[in-house]
Amino acid sequence: MPDPVKYKTVHEAAIAEFRDRGSRFLAFAYPVKSVDEVKTLIKNLKSQHPKAVHHCVAYRLGHDGSQYRASDDGEPSGSAGRPMLGAVDSAGLTNVLVVVVRYFGGTLLGVPGLINAYSSVTAAALANAVIIERWVERIIETECDYANLGEVLYILRKHEASIFQQDLQLFCSIRAGVPTHIADECARQLSDIRGVSVKLP
Repeated sequence: MPDPVKYKTVHEAAIAEFRDRGSRFLAFAYPVKSVDEVKTLIKNLKSQHPKAVHHCVAYRLGHDGSQYRASDDGEPSGSAGRPMLGAVDSAGLTNVLVVVVRYFGGTLLGVPGLINAYSSVTAAALANAVIIERWVERIIETECDYANLGEVLYILRKHEASIFQQDLQLFCSIRAGVPTHIADECARQLSDIRGVSVKLP
């Protein structure tokens, strides 16, 4: 089976709320590209909701969704993270993080009640999100003199590149992601510029 050329993810952060017998569940869905991004977002949410009893997590990363995690954060095993991840998978998404913050309402919901709450609020947050398709990208690293920078950026823009890192001084280096199916052609055009070095790691 060929590698996918595109994948689906959320365009920007989305929120939903679910209540059951006094407990309040707030779901936050985010587009993410790395575990570092995931850690930062979770840390920020924990600082914004210090009185919540649980901060349950589910994410999928990579265009093939091969990197994932589901955390119950103290809820009964399998009652939070896994249902949340199931909702992400049902929506066919990757490069997405969902964190559900729970404020306890004084009544135990039982495992079936928790599964329903966590899966429902996650599905609602994803339903509130704008879903977009993104190209699967291949990394291209370029180095050039500042005089060639305009031409390099023009070619990268023409090939719909995402710029991940750039160091623009007298000698410039750029790390970008280019749609996989046109990465070789982009690299060839960049290599044709005198004085530009190109790597496809």
